[in-house]
Amino acid sequence: MIFRSKFSDVDIKKIGVYQFITSNPYGIDDDKAIFIDGNTDKKLTFGQLKTNSKKFAFGLINKIGFKRGDVLAIYSPNHIDYPVVIFGAIAAGGIVTSVNPEYTSEEFAFQLKDSGASVIICHPDYLEKAIKAAKVANIPESKILLFDENEINDFLPFLSLLSDQEINPVEYTPEEVKSTTAYLCYSSGTTGKNKGVETTHYNMVSNLSQLDVFEDQINHENVYIGTLPSFHIYGLTLFIHFVILKGASCVLLRKFELEKFCRAIQDYKVNIAPIVPPIVLLLVNNPIARKYDLSSLKLAISAAAPLSKDLCKKFVEIYKAPIKQAYGLTETTPFAIVAKTDNIVDGSIGILLPNVECKIISENNKELEYDEEGEFCIRGPNVMKGYLNNKEATDACIDSDGWFHTGDLGYADSQGNFFIVDRVKELIKYKGFQVAPAELESVLLTHPSIIDCAVTGIYSDEQATEYPLAYVVLKQNEIQSDELKKEIKDFVSQRVAPHKKLRGGIYFTDKIPKTPAGKILRRFLKERARNESI
Repeated sequence: MIFRSKFSDVDIKKIGVYQFITSNPYGIDDDKAIFIDGNTDKKLTFGQLKTNSKKFAFGLINKIGFKRGDVLAIYSPNHIDYPVVIFGAIAAGGIVTSVNPEYTSEEFAFQLKDSGASVIICHPDYLEKAIKAAKVANIPESKILLFDENEINDFLPFLSLLSDQEINPVEYTPEEVKSTTAYLCYSSGTTGKNKGVETTHYNMVSNLSQLDVFEDQINHENVYIGTLPSFHIYGLTLFIHFVILKGASCVLLRKFELEKFCRAIQDYKVNIAPIVPPIVLLLVNNPIARKYDLSSLKLAISAAAPLSKDLCKKFVEIYKAPIKQAYGLTETTPFAIVAKTDNIVDGSIGILLPNVECKIISENNKELEYDEEGEFCIRGPNVMKGYLNNKEATDACIDSDGWFHTGDLGYADSQGNFFIVDRVKELIKYKGFQVAPAELESVLLTHPSIIDCAVTGIYSDEQATEYPLAYVVLKQNEIQSDELKKEIKDFVSQRVAPHKKLRGGIYFTDKIPKTPAGKILRRFLKERARNESI
């Protein structure tokens, strides 16, 4: 069966991202502070954003020859001027590719070459890596510009491009809106080499329009905490776009640090916190969080990775604020399924956004019914154009009927609530049984000695099957021992079916490898397990 949204379809405007973002549907004043630097208290108003982005666009075109269709790369953690650079490039008719600042110069060079970027705006702290990457990608050093106001070794700040004149932002026909790429975010690479996801103007306008109707309670009084990275589609869509559309405010932090995060919520009376499960885990378990007054918080939104029921429950008990889940992927811009704030269902990732359809299929492509587990397939105007320079990968995940095969396993109940189980490719196959790592991880996290964990599979030649094994991070002052390993193993065995037992063992580690969005990098753990001859 095909699952459809409970909402009526939204009429999606066929206009460019810049025109949509600055359309100001809720009538906010130009002096409204949209972005606030949580460290310096510097503010960027709605009026300044519009003016500076159009001045930057004029400078891009007239000072360094940036043309319609050119690609600008941003290599920086969150920054108060990140939106100015993004919308300046978009106003100039360009494409923005946002880059993880923690990438090595080699990884950065790959994205520059693959995306075809010709201009780099980078944070001064990452200039050395940017110079190396630009050299490999044949980008002249004159096309590397810096955030902040200072010139460093002849590298100019991007503000030097701001002209006295403003550009008339490039406009697109309805057909061009649908076909023109606005953003090139790169998939997190949990399954291998990163791929450039082509998000069109129509994709972004669609997802914002869907969210606008769905999140009808959000308004100019809301204050978001922006600690998730803007280079990731979650932060890009929610902080850099949705906040502007709603006329809300966002306190930007360079990156997540628990004390700064809590202090910003306290000082700026933040009431909405979009986060990921590792942050929820810290807020629940780390006593530092209790030192701050977080009573202004009215809602937390967790996305990018599954969140266990137990963790949700603990968060609500401690902070007296609801926490809801949202589901999506870079390929869906990202939001496809979101929980309604006034109807959060325990363990559910939510319901379908307007204009979104979902079917759940079995391994042999059969469409499933209510309460039957299978792979989520999503169809809607927010589904990407495709993977850049990779028709084979695009064709492998978007079928001829427009269904995007997500690779995520889950089910829907009769009320239209969706539940995520795990990644299809991450399921452990034990003697014909399927074992979901996320389920075992949610059990492990209820153990009093464990602060974080990850489950993966290791193949046993002797038994010709995969065994589930767990890497665990112990709480402070807990002592590693074989006795504790056995206790944890028994703890899990008492709570799961026999085929889900941790037959591969328990292994202590200092840290679980994760993407910036909080997804566990299981392939690294699998490799580690093989190398250690477990």
